[in-house]
Amino acid sequence: MAKVTFVQFSGETTTIDGDNGDSVMKIALDNLVPGIDADCGGECSCATCHILVESEWMTRVGAADDQENSMLDLNPDREANSRLSCQIAVTDELNGLVVNLPEFQY
Repeated sequence: MAKVTFVQFSGETTTIDGDNGDSVMKIALDNLVPGIDADCGGECSCATCHILVESEWMTRVGAADDQENSMLDLNPDREANSRLSCQIAVTDELNGLVVNLPEFQY
């Protein structure tokens, strides 16, 4: 189990205990975190679960694969620390993860 903190564009934060193996997207949806639309349900076929990973967590979270990069390329607000929350699995090593939600999902 790991704590994940979601930071809304407004600055409001929500911290959730996530079960190992669940995606960051799933724990957001299960706990009604606003700002994660997840239109495709976690299939990596849209970019509506876009998040910005805090820089100190990027190494532990890892890089996006080719499919995720293709989806992120559709997002005009993509940044170097952009990831799709459906592609990040919760692990003990991610305890304390902080992610920022963009102003809009595309």
